[in-house]
Amino acid sequence: MALRSAQGDGPTSSRWDGGSEKAGKNLRQLSKDYQQVLLDVRRSLRRFPPGMPDEQREGLQEELIDIILLILERNPQLHYYQGYHDIVVTFLLVVGERLATSLVEKLSTHHLRDFMDPTMDNTKHILNYLMPIIDQVNPELHDFMQSAEVGTIFALSWLITWFGHVLSDFRHVVRLYDFFLACHPLMPIYFAAVIVLYREQEVLECDCDMASVHHLLSQIPQDLPYETLISRAGDLFVQFPPSELAREAAAQQQAERTAASTFKDFELASAQQRPDMVLRQRFQGLLRSEDRTKDVLTKPRTNRFVKLAVMGLTVALGAAALAVVKSALEWAPKFQLQLFP
Repeated sequence: MALRSAQGDGPTSSRWDGGSEKAGKNLRQLSKDYQQVLLDVRRSLRRFPPGMPDEQREGLQEELIDIILLILERNPQLHYYQGYHDIVVTFLLVVGERLATSLVEKLSTHHLRDFMDPTMDNTKHILNYLMPIIDQVNPELHDFMQSAEVGTIFALSWLITWFGHVLSDFRHVVRLYDFFLACHPLMPIYFAAVIVLYREQEVLECDCDMASVHHLLSQIPQDLPYETLISRAGDLFVQFPPSELAREAAAQQQAERTAASTFKDFELASAQQRPDMVLRQRFQGLLRSEDRTKDVLTKPRTNRFVKLAVMGLTVALGAAALAVVKSALEWAPKFQLQLFP
């Protein structure tokens, strides 16, 4: 099944029930996320086809806001994140408001679930798969990136938007969404890994420092050989499945703290070393307080080059989502983009 979209000169689609416009207004008044969603949607102009009439685009932006708020209202366990609108708008452009709402709601409770937690802990855990994949394929590249201390933050927007935010050609975005819908929820991180592996020579020619490598990797090329990389990502998933990566990482990290706890310790140490905190502690008279401060300030640093632990995920395959996607072919496309002749 391939997602296809069509663009026409007609107006945007109407609501599918008479009371939804009123319901949408109520959601905007009641939702704690409305202002942030509004800001993100207003900034998403480049996600719409070039040359689309302003009136049509503005209508779609209103639909986009309504879809997001409705899904959040129906699923209070889900939390909005910046980048979620990039995924929703892709489905809106392809299958229209009604089906996009059902499909994205299902995806939000399966493939996208970890991104919609109250914190980013599970998102960080997913990013932690990136370096073990690279290490399995190209240890030299892995060690170079570790030495540069570049981390994985450059791939964050790739992961949480399914590359929708960073690719300018809508055809490539739609092709990747087809791929990710048909695969395991972790496939986007495998695809991120093959992009880095594909750019091996560029990376190794960089200065081995965080700023240089991060700048290079965060500028994703627009002319990637997508079909080759998709095939490669699928091969790597079969060759190095998540379960094997998780076991290997767990075995290597048995004596180490997790990335999440290390980050919390770093936050605590940083707070304790603020000038005002140090002065306050310096003049505390209680021996217990002094000892506690000493423990925090003199705690040995965690090895900066240690591999990030791969932890368990809450995402599931979401077979039901694929069933919903399959029904997309029964719906008339929303636009006439003719992305796939």
